[in-house]
Amino acid sequence: MGRLARAGLYAGALIGPFGGAVTTSILPEIGAGFGRSAGSAASTLTYYLVPFAVLMLASGTLAQRWGPQRTIRIAYVAYALTSVLAACSWTFEVLLASRALQGAANSFTTPVLLAVIAASTPREKLGRALGLFGSMQAAGQTSAPLVGGLTAEVDWRLAFVVIAVVAVALAVLGVPQTEAEPQRDASLRSAFVPSTLRPALMAFVCWGCLGGLSFLVAFRLDDVFGLGAGERGLLLTGFGIVGFLTARQIGRAVDRFGAATTVVAGATLGAGLVAAVGTVPVAAVAVIAWALTGAAAQGVLVSLNALVLQSGSANRGGSVSVVQSLRFMGAAAAPLAFVPLYQSHPLAAFLVPAALLVTVPAILTWTGRAGGTRRTPPPEAPPPPL
Repeated sequence: MGRLARAGLYAGALIGPFGGAVTTSILPEIGAGFGRSAGSAASTLTYYLVPFAVLMLASGTLAQRWGPQRTIRIAYVAYALTSVLAACSWTFEVLLASRALQGAANSFTTPVLLAVIAASTPREKLGRALGLFGSMQAAGQTSAPLVGGLTAEVDWRLAFVVIAVVAVALAVLGVPQTEAEPQRDASLRSAFVPSTLRPALMAFVCWGCLGGLSFLVAFRLDDVFGLGAGERGLLLTGFGIVGFLTARQIGRAVDRFGAATTVVAGATLGAGLVAAVGTVPVAAVAVIAWALTGAAAQGVLVSLNALVLQSGSANRGGSVSVVQSLRFMGAAAAPLAFVPLYQSHPLAAFLVPAALLVTVPAILTWTGRAGGTRRTPPPEAPPPPL
């Protein structure tokens, strides 16, 4: 059971991104099922992501209090039940409510899984473990539209049945036992400390300027290169595929060079690739640059998870949940920030996020190092006795 639980620990990384993205390719079918437009059906994404991101500000701390084994099983069972509700939804409003409940349940999975990985992995191998976790998340994100589309060929509701079955299986497996005891006195305040807030702010900016830019890439592929919806969707999956293929190598780089170095390297690489996507005149080059951006995004995410989990925070689960929450808030804020910019000046909509990627992680990493190297001067020695 120990090996199975360890396998379930990493398999659990799939279900959150999968559940969030599974409706992206079946929005027309969902809308038609309730007499709504595909645009209205797109609100199923928002209803999932908002409670997911907001509750994650506290979910990691609550899981520290309750213990990971109990928390993860309850979360998976809740995820399965809400997925069944989505599959059986008889009105569009019920579907939206079920999606919100799915997001709420999922907010209690990812932080717990990351905290258990940190507690059960030697420090010198943590980067590799987080790289494997990141690759599974990328696999879930990438495969969700495909699985959703295939099930919709029969009935779009089957996509939620698949999620429910997987969640039940994960609940049975649970997570490996660790020596860490539940922290009954874990407080929310203990998660909001500088060693957490700096990576959280980096996650907000970097994910908003990397993973959160897929819609902007789709705009450019349509406006400049005239690609259809099917072509755009297929080409955008390169981001997730490259992220999946490179995450484990990035984890090894984190173990070798340190998380602070690799997060700056990943963000800087991402800046160059985002600028290339927005400026190159050849569609194939833009698509390749966007696919490689998936590697840069994994470089940032794996490094940030390692940075916060290695910080020595007493509330490790709470700290990583804050970072993950800000990551998804950054993705949610990206359209609000960059769509008006794209409408007024398309080139600037790519160069501004590129500039943020170059500057913000470097400044925050330098600030963290400078703060970490400050030492309180030793007290002066007393004068010798007369």
